[in-house]
Amino acid sequence: MPTPSLLIVPARFKTGRLYSQIPVPVAPSTSSVGDFNVTRATTATRFNASGLIESVASGIPRLDYFASGGVVGCPALLVEPSGSNGILSSNNTTTNWTLGANLASGAIDVIGVSGNNLTVAVSGSNIGASAGRLRRTGLSLDLASGSTYTISFFLKKTGAHTIGGYQLPMSVGIIGSGFDVSGSFSSGSINDTAPTTNRIRRIEVFGTDVFRCSETFTMTATRTSSFISFAPVTGVTNGANSEVGTSMGFAAPQIELGSVPTSFIPTAVFAAVTRNADVISVSGAVSGSIGQTEGTIYAEVDLRNWTASGRVFAISDGTSDARVMIQVGANRTLQAVVTAASGDVANIATVSGQVNGIYKCAVAYASGDFAFYVNGNQVGTHSSGAVPACNNVALGKIETSASTNFLNDRILAGALYNTRLLNADLATLTTP
Repeated sequence: MPTPSLLIVPARFKTGRLYSQIPVPVAPSTSSVGDFNVTRATTATRFNASGLIESVASGIPRLDYFASGGVVGCPALLVEPSGSNGILSSNNTTTNWTLGANLASGAIDVIGVSGNNLTVAVSGSNIGASAGRLRRTGLSLDLASGSTYTISFFLKKTGAHTIGGYQLPMSVGIIGSGFDVSGSFSSGSINDTAPTTNRIRRIEVFGTDVFRCSETFTMTATRTSSFISFAPVTGVTNGANSEVGTSMGFAAPQIELGSVPTSFIPTAVFAAVTRNADVISVSGAVSGSIGQTEGTIYAEVDLRNWTASGRVFAISDGTSDARVMIQVGANRTLQAVVTAASGDVANIATVSGQVNGIYKCAVAYASGDFAFYVNGNQVGTHSSGAVPACNNVALGKIETSASTNFLNDRILAGALYNTRLLNADLATLTTP
């Protein structure tokens, strides 16, 4: 197996820089022609090596340690677009939140969002009444017709009760859902009279008895909401009443524009907060690491959100006219795309319906000789077309300077080879 001309396994970094493992560093010894520039003008959160949410400073690449099932794993590079959380005081639900008369509160350090922050809501009466819910008022959420939004929150199971719910009352109607964290939940909703479509619900395990619940929906009419509430509820399809005598924790509530729940964005008391996009790329001198007449691109990626058109790893000339890339396509597919002279030379995609998990992908290219492999299997080949001239490398973002087509997920490794690897080598390289 040939040696890569560029290798990035996210590990070493400083402000504005993510260090590569290959090429070998050049003078000064702290830099290399293959090191990636990191641009993000705001703080952002990640899961650290202790499995807790923490904020990192602007310009710091986010090495996220979260693994499937809530187990801390090897660090992966988290790359996301810009986002904004419209729920105020999301960082600490023990402050500026209203507890119903039949609710008791207590701080439990469960997910580590600024220390003790998780309020335990002990149920009383009705989720729709002030006596039985945890509520944040003073919001000004304008949800536009035709736009897609995602609500998410962390839920802590503190006893035998397993179902927690939210309600987002609007100027006309209510959006609400219950989530059963016992292992399965139905597609039903609670007190749901708002004009929405394309409802998608998710539950992710984030540790012992800690879950992230989220729901995505598209508005079919414009509505406004001024508060959100949470409570333990009786069921996923009948949540009018809170579950009497139970307790449950809620933390890190978020509502954002988009079709997936992104990393938690802590907010202040009086204003929504925006997280800028992670822009990670290298250009110029790295062109020597890019095979100009033939080559191979490899990426290992942890996919959970499956955002259509999210880039994984790409080389280009800085435009969409010349590029070779691995991306997430529509309908939960992985794609290898080669573009030259403003037209696609090759577009090879997996079948739709891929499941969440870690994928090892490689696209090999030479004039009239292209192949795409995923997890040890050949997805497809293409036998015509030229190789584009490229001098830029991008991780998890579109090849241009546009603020769209970010991965919205985690990259474990990326590599370039300046030769077209044999198909047998591609199978070996991508075998899990």
